[in-house]
Amino acid sequence: MRVVSDNMRGAGLMALGMAAFTLNDSLMKFVGTDFDLFQAIFVRGVFATVLIGLLAWRAGSFARRPHKRDSGLIALRSVAELGATFCFLTALVNMPLANVTAILQTLPLTVALAAFFVYGERFRWHRGIAILIGLVGVLFIVRPGTSGFNNYSVLALVAVLFVTLRDLTARNLSRSVSSMLVAFITSLVITTAAGLVSVWLNRWTALNLSQTGFLALAAVFIFVGYYCAIAAMRVGDVSFVAPFRYTAMIWAILLGVVVFHDIPDQWTALGMAVIAGAGLYTWLRERKVAAEG
Repeated sequence: MRVVSDNMRGAGLMALGMAAFTLNDSLMKFVGTDFDLFQAIFVRGVFATVLIGLLAWRAGSFARRPHKRDSGLIALRSVAELGATFCFLTALVNMPLANVTAILQTLPLTVALAAFFVYGERFRWHRGIAILIGLVGVLFIVRPGTSGFNNYSVLALVAVLFVTLRDLTARNLSRSVSSMLVAFITSLVITTAAGLVSVWLNRWTALNLSQTGFLALAAVFIFVGYYCAIAAMRVGDVSFVAPFRYTAMIWAILLGVVVFHDIPDQWTALGMAVIAGAGLYTWLRERKVAAEG
C-alpha cells in the first residue's frame, strides 16, 4: 500500500507542477516579445532565487551540505535545467503555447524508457500503452510536416532531452537532500547564466511596473514548478508519474485560448481528448493493480 501511496503522491505533485510551469510559460511568452528573452529570464530568476532562498533558509535546507555524489548530481541537473530553459523558452516565444507544450509531452515516453534502461525500473505493459496513446494525441496536435512544426520545434525537442536528463538525476538523489536546496541551486545557475548572456548581448531595456509584476508572478509559478517536479520524481515509479505530465496540455490549450486567442482546431481538440484519456486510463489501471495486489 505504501508504494501505491507514493505513486499517487508523485502523480499529484506532477500535475500541480505542470499547472505551475504552464502558467509560468504563459507569462514568459506574454512578456518575452517586448524585450530580450535572456533579460526576462534573468529578472524572473532574481525574484525566484530570492524567494526560494528565503524559503530554503527558513526550512533549514542549507544546514546540511550534500555528499560529493549528490553534489555532482545536483550540478548535472542544474546544467540540464539550464539547457532545457534556454531551448524551451526560445521555442516558446516563437511558437503557439499549445504546440510547444505538446512537443514537451513526449517526456513521459523518454523518461520512462530512460528509467528502464538506466535504472532497470519495471515497465508494465499498461503504462507503456498509456504513454504511446498519449504520444499519438501529441502527434494529432503537432502534426509534423505542417506549419505548426517548424525549426523552433527542433529546439523544443532538444529541451525534451535536457529535461529527461534532469528528471533522471533528480530521481537518483539521496532522500536526505532537500528538494528546496536543489531548486535554489537550479534557479541560481539559470539566473546567473541568463544575466551573463544578457550583458554580453547588450540588449537591456527598461521595464515598466506591469512587466516587472508579471515576471515576479512568473517567479512564484516557476518556484512551485521546480519544487513539484523535483519532489514528484523522487517518489513513486517514474513510469507511473511521468504520464501525468500530459495534464500540462489542458492548461496550455485553455491559456492559449484565453490569453493568446489561439483557438484549437478539430485535430488539437482530438489530441487533447486522447491525452486526457491516456492519463485517466493509467490512473484507473493502477488502482486496479493495487486492489488486486
